[in-house]
Amino acid sequence: MTVATRTDETIRRDLIGALAACVAQKGYASTTISDVVALARVSKRTFYEHFSGKEDCLLALYAHVTGRLMNIIRAAGGADQRFQLQIAAGTKAFLSALDSMPEFTRTLLVEMQGAGPRAFRMRQETLRGFARTIVDLVEVGRAANPEIKPLAMPRALAIVGGINELLLHAIDPYAGPSTVDGVFSALYDDVVSLITALLLYDGSAPM
Repeated sequence: MTVATRTDETIRRDLIGALAACVAQKGYASTTISDVVALARVSKRTFYEHFSGKEDCLLALYAHVTGRLMNIIRAAGGADQRFQLQIAAGTKAFLSALDSMPEFTRTLLVEMQGAGPRAFRMRQETLRGFARTIVDLVEVGRAANPEIKPLAMPRALAIVGGINELLLHAIDPYAGPSTVDGVFSALYDDVVSLITALLLYDGSAPM
């Protein structure tokens, strides 16, 4: 497919994918717009028709991938299931999705933290978005799971933060996409245990 026959949506997607591939191999700071357009097979002029610069493209990449992951989590399981089954389904879907997109791992876990104030703030808001998603799913599922109390945002953020640390410790994001193969799905038991423990914790245990 030539540039002339590609739609704007396709070109934008190709540019985002090209940035992800470049970042996975050499990092965000070392990636240039020339690298991105060469891999996407478009001109710099075409790049600037879609993005104001490299940072703008990075933010679009992060929004695209995290939005996809949130949709996967929301779609997993059912409101009428026991909470153990909901957690299992959501965890499996989330980790499997991460395993299926190794080219995005370095951007998601590392580069967004040090790519500047806009990227940092977007990452923080996105993590809060994941936490709100968990809060909403717990609230919907409480009808079938009366033993589960409403989930407060601080505890939801603790779940998100804990999962993020497990992901970081599972891989070396600087080693390239080929090192990701199946490592996230291997965290299934640990992630399920973390979520379950924080959902059921009532604070009544003696210190």
